[in-house]
Amino acid sequence: MESKSAQFCIGEVVEHRRFGYRGVVVDVDAHFSLSDTWYEEVARSRPPKDAPWYHVLVHDSEAPRYVAERNLQTDPSGAPIRNAALRTLFDGFVDGRYVRSGSTRQ
Repeated sequence: MESKSAQFCIGEVVEHRRFGYRGVVVDVDAHFSLSDTWYEEVARSRPPKDAPWYHVLVHDSEAPRYVAERNLQTDPSGAPIRNAALRTLFDGFVDGRYVRSGSTRQ
């Protein structure tokens, strides 16, 4: 299965196109990596499995999301995300994205 390059980076703040929630990308899969059962039950719009999928921590929510690239867009607000798990993954929020100490743009 051939996959394309990811449009979003770890630490980037994104917005779900359909549901409008905001979140921060914490991991990227080059293609869908969960079970077919999950896909059938949750991914109702049937986004492509051979395109990138993202692990996203959601603003003001404890529940992370697994989201297909086609359902995301860059968050235009530039505002940080409130999520308790962020402090264990990132060291700061600079120029509209989350960064790890000593890291450069990924």
